[in-house]
Amino acid sequence: MNVPRITVVGSYATGLTMKVQRLPVTGETLLATGYRVDCGGKGSNQAVACARLGAKVSFVAKIGKDAFAETALQLYRDEGVDVASVIQTSDAPTGVGFIIVEASSGQNCITIDPGANDLLTAGDVSGCKAAFDSPQVVLTQLEVPVAAAGAAMAAGRACGAVTILNPAPVRPLPSSVLQTVDILTPNQVEAKILAGHSLEEKLEAEEIAGELIRSGVKQVVMTLGEKGALIVTASSCTYVPAVQMRAVDTTGAGDAFNAGLANAIACGADLESAVQFAVVIGGLAVTKEGVIPALPRLHEVIQFYAQRELTLPHWFPPDHAGNR
Repeated sequence: MNVPRITVVGSYATGLTMKVQRLPVTGETLLATGYRVDCGGKGSNQAVACARLGAKVSFVAKIGKDAFAETALQLYRDEGVDVASVIQTSDAPTGVGFIIVEASSGQNCITIDPGANDLLTAGDVSGCKAAFDSPQVVLTQLEVPVAAAGAAMAAGRACGAVTILNPAPVRPLPSSVLQTVDILTPNQVEAKILAGHSLEEKLEAEEIAGELIRSGVKQVVMTLGEKGALIVTASSCTYVPAVQMRAVDTTGAGDAFNAGLANAIACGADLESAVQFAVVIGGLAVTKEGVIPALPRLHEVIQFYAQRELTLPHWFPPDHAGNR
């Protein structure tokens, strides 16, 4: 079987992380420990995670011309991510994110200054023609402008790829964008906001997902944290339970989940099997500190299945069981 090909359009940001005993309330200053500097950004994380799972990945992004940008490019060289479509600009610095992790639970709060990410345009995306040369999946998020994310979905549709939109951080999306999305992957809060509801409204996840389907999205995969995920299509609703893991740091779990989903789809998996795999990948990511260090490699996934005495998915490429 050929190596699956995935194009990721999205953000890069340097992550500045520290740990606290509990998350602060408004106006409060807390002492923290464990300060570190990491490569981050949802697009970058997902690109690296896809590559670690065995895919050939093209990354479309915009970064600055600074030390953080050089760190990003070195990461992609190390991980085998194609950077031919990573654009450097002197008009803005490379993006940066601040991450606070609660030590006892692994829960986190994140704020981001997008920097150069905000300068990625629809024209930039559509101009990266080599990145859209026959990928099986095109994956994007919303840490870049909506116009750029929309261009990614449109380009994916045009080249016959499955389009996946991870709507984080959540923001209003026009129907023209939603109608180009094959698989939407919101969490419960993001789904509510996208469907036009307040967070206080008491609504079932299935109901909200159904509204998103009617808005033009083909399929919704709603992540439910430690409860797993919910798959909703126009004709069905399927719950996929989580894999029980000891959470150390949940920061990169959503990105790992989306990468697992994209890789499985690119390998020919049906949606339910792909989500089952994505749940495993997201679960493995919470067992280590940091984002990039926690993104599982293919041999770690194979080892997990063996330790749990689980059968690898039928679509799993037998020739990808290496140690990249």
